[in-house]
Amino acid sequence: MRAALLSLLVAVQPLPPLFRDITAGAGITWRHWNGLSPDRFLVESTAGGVAFLDFDNDGLQDLFLVNGGETPRGRSRLPVRHALYRNLGSRRFTDVAARAGVAKTAFYGMGAAAADFDNDGDTDLYISGFPSGALYRNNGDGTFSDITAAAGVANAGEWGSSAAWFDYDNDGRLDLFIANYAEFSFERKMTCEFDGKPAYCAQTAYPGRPARLYRNEGGGRFADVSGPSGIALSPGRALGVVAVDYDDDGRQDLFVARDASPNLLLHNRGDGTFEDRGLEAEVAYNADGVARAGMGVDAGDVDGDGRPDFAVSNFDTEYHALYLNPGRLPFREATVESRLAEHSRQYVGWGLRLFDYDNDGDIDLLVVNGHLHEAIAMSNRSVSYREPPLLLANDGKARFTRIDGGPVFRGAYLGRGMATGDIDNDGAVDAAFVSLNEAPVLLRNEAAAGRRWVGVKLKGATSNRDGIGARMRMTVGVRTLTRWVTGGGSFLASNDRRVVFGLGGEGTPAALEIRWPSGRVQRVEGLVPGRYHEVAEPGE
Repeated sequence: MRAALLSLLVAVQPLPPLFRDITAGAGITWRHWNGLSPDRFLVESTAGGVAFLDFDNDGLQDLFLVNGGETPRGRSRLPVRHALYRNLGSRRFTDVAARAGVAKTAFYGMGAAAADFDNDGDTDLYISGFPSGALYRNNGDGTFSDITAAAGVANAGEWGSSAAWFDYDNDGRLDLFIANYAEFSFERKMTCEFDGKPAYCAQTAYPGRPARLYRNEGGGRFADVSGPSGIALSPGRALGVVAVDYDDDGRQDLFVARDASPNLLLHNRGDGTFEDRGLEAEVAYNADGVARAGMGVDAGDVDGDGRPDFAVSNFDTEYHALYLNPGRLPFREATVESRLAEHSRQYVGWGLRLFDYDNDGDIDLLVVNGHLHEAIAMSNRSVSYREPPLLLANDGKARFTRIDGGPVFRGAYLGRGMATGDIDNDGAVDAAFVSLNEAPVLLRNEAAAGRRWVGVKLKGATSNRDGIGARMRMTVGVRTLTRWVTGGGSFLASNDRRVVFGLGGEGTPAALEIRWPSGRVQRVEGLVPGRYHEVAEPGE
């Protein structure tokens, strides 16, 4: 009898979460503020950026959180500040933003893009926003300097959303792409209602704007090449961007997710110009010829064929989309057959990441969601204002199953920016996301415990120091795993640049092949599982 009772108690014991919310225990007390006001300025609904970066080069991923700002009638009781949480180890953080010089900006904050743009070994930081952005150079002593004016990257007069560092001309210096959203002004008020209450007006009431591309000239100076590069030829409401070489020609391309504007697939011609192939690739519109409300975008090899596929988060009833890359255009939309449509129908998606959360070798999907209208459930009972994140496990054949990752995945949030990074160097990639006007959420990954892995951090020489644009292939048993160091990805976010190869239950990796942005191909043998390896590009 006693044995039976013990068995019953064991049977009903809840399973430990796959992702554990450690926000409070980590010492993170910052809260987001979007300037919520009765005017319902659309900018209020889209803010909240996040970045993982090792700003002090101690081998631990730190966390930067971007605040929004005040609006004319949306004032904060407390000063509106960004946060830079230094990782102290043992999953504890302390806010050093004020001392580092990045706590306050003179504009409404949106997103963050972190990378070593000057190849000096220290990670720098770009903050996007309205009506400008800012570039902070890392001084290497725990502080940053605002060099926006001297660098020429203010993006003046624009509502900048996501940004991406990438080397489009393969000269070894990182260039900067900024996804601009729409024409906007706090002086121009629009009055809209939802169920008789003030509401955000439809995005189509705001004309879209061209994106901007800044070429890194060296010496801390950039040139605006948006016009001559062709980037400015396709205005629209851009929100998300990821840089990756989708056609394997050695040049980084851009996928830009846009809101009720056709998505862009900007093909890098290799002569300093880009051509939009979104229509040819069949990613610009849905099957009915309608532009979806695209927010976030990421790239990864979902079906294991060695080519980068794309996932895009969209509005409810539009489904989050999956585009499989067959090695030629058009792409094949697999939103329905992958079950992504089934899992995402009632959600408004923002940040999303394609990564191997359980280190089984297959690329999975994490999406944070949250609606715009407080009263949405009164008119549509299948949709909620606050929404749970989605953790979707890939079976290796681009078919997703929804997984209960723990209490957070049964909770309700107004998720916006989301990034991934390994905060404790255990090979299990963690995540953080911002929720409007609330505390952020830091999720420790406990799903990959016991799974074998190999981590790689690249150090470029001829290529940019971060190795952004590199393609890596690792042979593991009978499988070849392909990963890229991408620029941008997700929404308003910047991710840990290190790449983790999940080995699952298979043996020791046979070899790693790296194709650097310079075109050099390097083969690395003898990588030991269970640790990160820094791999330097061979010199000339």
